[in-house]
Amino acid sequence: MVLGLAMAFITVFLRPDLLPALRQEHPPPPVASYADAVNLAAPSVVSIYTRTMVAQPLATDVFDPLLRALYGDRIVNRPRRGLGSGVIVSSDGLILTTLHVISNVDNIAVALWDGRVFEAHLVGADPATDLAVLRIEVEDDLPAANFAASSQLRAGDVVLAIGNAFGLSHTVTMGIVSATGRGQLNLTALEDFIQTDAAINAGNSGGALVNPAGEVVGINSASLSQSIGAQGISFAIPASLAREIKQQIIAHGEVPRGWMGVDLSDLALAMQFDGTPISGARVARVDHGGPGWRAGLRPGDIVVNAGGQSVSSARELNLFIAQQQPGSLVELNVLRGNQLFATSVTLIQQPPPGR
Repeated sequence: MVLGLAMAFITVFLRPDLLPALRQEHPPPPVASYADAVNLAAPSVVSIYTRTMVAQPLATDVFDPLLRALYGDRIVNRPRRGLGSGVIVSSDGLILTTLHVISNVDNIAVALWDGRVFEAHLVGADPATDLAVLRIEVEDDLPAANFAASSQLRAGDVVLAIGNAFGLSHTVTMGIVSATGRGQLNLTALEDFIQTDAAINAGNSGGALVNPAGEVVGINSASLSQSIGAQGISFAIPASLAREIKQQIIAHGEVPRGWMGVDLSDLALAMQFDGTPISGARVARVDHGGPGWRAGLRPGDIVVNAGGQSVSSARELNLFIAQQQPGSLVELNVLRGNQLFATSVTLIQQPPPGR
């Protein structure tokens, strides 16, 4: 110990020239920063402002007798304003956002990264996934986002949420991926959400969820309310699904969806066939005369394979069928009791909700 203290004294006071070499052997750890990712992704994120004229009583305070005497029950139109975000998906002015941001509004304005503001028009929407495409008319090329293959996401990956939080444009929050493939949330008809603890506040919806490389891995959608005690539970639509929906909307103005006329549920208990564990989706109800009925499906059947791919859950099979074109022929392997049989179903256009 005495020898060590002596060597340290000599190094510090008699040979200070040795200190730089010693420091180089143990360099300080790098400081983590995601500034490059933000600088790459943020210019492709836009702020969305909506306005809707709402009929309201002119005498807003119904308990004030003077106002009631002056104005009675006269109705006037007042503007109701909303906030949201979007992601530029093509340099000529196409923007992807969530449908609930721009649903049932009179005017949509889009503010770009550089401060310019444009009126936007709806190209088309897909209520089943809560996605919509807008267009703004521009003369120059806009910075389109770079979409990643979000199927590569894993729980624990770092992500950044960029959006117009509470009107504060291009607010950036950071978190991790908490889970992928989330469903049964009653947020949309077709659910395949990324769950994250990155804060997605009011106005963030429709904005970008990006990885440390600045690639868009999801479209921010919703968060669980703190009023129910939830903290750090937010959801985004995976980039792979958003990209597919965007292409269908641009091509058709909507998303043609396959439908086989059955209601599905998850298996309540683990099951085996010939001693091998199986997974699948149970047929809970079949529309009489519908595509599934004509293919021989009946309540209680278990679909274990569709289109050559194993089925792990009702959510997975619903997504697969909905992503097929009407008129497609889908091969199914079905377990009924102890019998496994093959059939094929010809999908038709999914009817509107409520029919």
